Amino acid sequence: MRNLPPIPPAEPPKAMEDRWRQTHLGRLLGHAMRRFDERVLHLMAHNEGVPLALANLASRDQITAAHVHITRHLALEGSRLTDLAQAAGMSKQAMGDLVDQCTAWGLVQRQADLKDARAKRVVFTADGLAWLQAFKDAVAQTEAEFKEAVGHDVATVVALGLEAYAH
Repeated sequence: MRNLPPIPPAEPPKAMEDRWRQTHLGRLLGHAMRRFDERVLHLMAHNEGVPLALANLASRDQITAAHVHITRHLALEGSRLTDLAQAAGMSKQAMGDLVDQCTAWGLVQRQADLKDARAKRVVFTADGLAWLQAFKDAVAQTEAEFKEAVGHDVATVVALGLEAYAH
């Protein structure tokens, strides 16, 4: 049997060939969403309309983007926990934990559901409505900052593209 020359080790992939792992659309969307949510929470923590206790929680990073799911998805007339969890894409148990925290912080409360005596509705408190207004203001400012950073035309195309993709 003849001795064959050794097989040379495979060359490592070039940096550009591997770049896709860091720059694919899903990763960029994730980074953009985290940046957006962090900016919104920062603005909310410094909004004078937010009750002091909530502003302190937000400024110490106790209120997170997960808690914003309640702000984002809770209907103004209130929602059942199962509906709120479904709208946020979370389990009922995880949403229940968030509602418990937000209840302790005075953002929301549970009330009897007038349509079903066995059920409860989660509703905003007066402080929760102030928080919701601060959320609206912070989102508007963060969107304006995004438009300034990338330009109005690009921001419009991004918004239209994301809306089309999400549905």
